[in-house]
Amino acid sequence: MAYPRELLNEGEELSLDLRPHWWYFAKNFLGGLVLIVILIGLAFVPDSSSSSATTDLLDVFNKYSMILWFIGLLLWALTVASAYLKWMFTLFVVTSDRIIYRSGIIAKRGTEIPLESVNNINFNQSIFERIIGAGTLEVESAGQDGQTTFRDVRHPDAVQQEIYRCMEMNIKKTASYTATHMENLPGNAALSIPEQIEKLAQLRDQNVITEAEFLDKKQRLLDQM
Repeated sequence: MAYPRELLNEGEELSLDLRPHWWYFAKNFLGGLVLIVILIGLAFVPDSSSSSATTDLLDVFNKYSMILWFIGLLLWALTVASAYLKWMFTLFVVTSDRIIYRSGIIAKRGTEIPLESVNNINFNQSIFERIIGAGTLEVESAGQDGQTTFRDVRHPDAVQQEIYRCMEMNIKKTASYTATHMENLPGNAALSIPEQIEKLAQLRDQNVITEAEFLDKKQRLLDQM
């Protein structure tokens, strides 16, 4: 189930639409493996090494082994099916404006982090996770939560770089809008060139425009003198 496009804002572009890595199911398959080992082990325990109580238990197991196998496999299948549904409805999305995390089948839970609020992005991978291409992503942002952790992310290093790329594009888009808005402000033409350069310097210091954009616009203003 992909992220609904109608939930995107006007002018917002989708960059990443990911579900958790298949390692998300590790504990379910491990549980099934342990269950099978236990059932097989019980079936092959020698009777001579067992106490009378254990022997009675093994006799019951051998008598109803098919039923016990069926119940065990059914419970494991239901667990895997439940995990698969949760996986289907868990989305990690990066757009040109924000990071979105949604989960839940009936009861929904969602997290949204505006790109302009992101301060830092870290990722962690064990050796095994690096081999299979999974990991944990930690996003530090200005806000009440401070740090948000996303687990079982596919190729977290590549996701980290893509978020930084979207952040850079978002800054440029904001700078372009701000510069256009400033030029269209009534009375902006009344500002002297030094005053306009000072305002541009303020935008640069606020990281609204880059140093290169500041120097370019500054030179244009100086050429008008």
